[in-house]
Amino acid sequence: MDRSKFIIDPSLLDFEKPIADIDDIRALNPQRFEMEQLTAILYEDLGSNCCAALKEITDEEFWVRGHMPGMPLMPGVVMLEAVAQLSSYFTQKHDLLGAEIVGFGGLDDVRFRGVVTPGDKLVLMVKMIKNRRGRMIVAAFQGVVGETIVLEGTLRGIPIPVEAVESLLKTRN
Repeated sequence: MDRSKFIIDPSLLDFEKPIADIDDIRALNPQRFEMEQLTAILYEDLGSNCCAALKEITDEEFWVRGHMPGMPLMPGVVMLEAVAQLSSYFTQKHDLLGAEIVGFGGLDDVRFRGVVTPGDKLVLMVKMIKNRRGRMIVAAFQGVVGETIVLEGTLRGIPIPVEAVESLLKTRN
């Protein structure tokens, strides 16, 4: 296996001994129920600003029944949500952005190179390549199943103005 093509050398990932479980992830990420897209954090390195997580794909995923009937394929947008949640976890854990919540700011150069199906272990890898505190983070990312890169690109994260969103929601009710 050519490990140089991966953001993080897969031999550094220990599936049996994750460094953070779902409760640790929930302490930093607000998503719940069907929108939780990480199973465990497998690796992080502040020196290289890299992090890896696992998403175990089961028959119970909310999308299995309808995307696509008889041939369940993990939707690309759900894979991207998983990447965003990993980026948010790392950003919040190390207070890189100084924000209460990190949100999607954009995606660049996204490529889907394979399929993800129930029974797969989707390994997500991110490397922070830019950080402007209070403004934006930029992360290169990959999604890997086995030895195959199934997803790659660049994600931008931005601070969510929580008070402004809450105020807007109140005016709508």
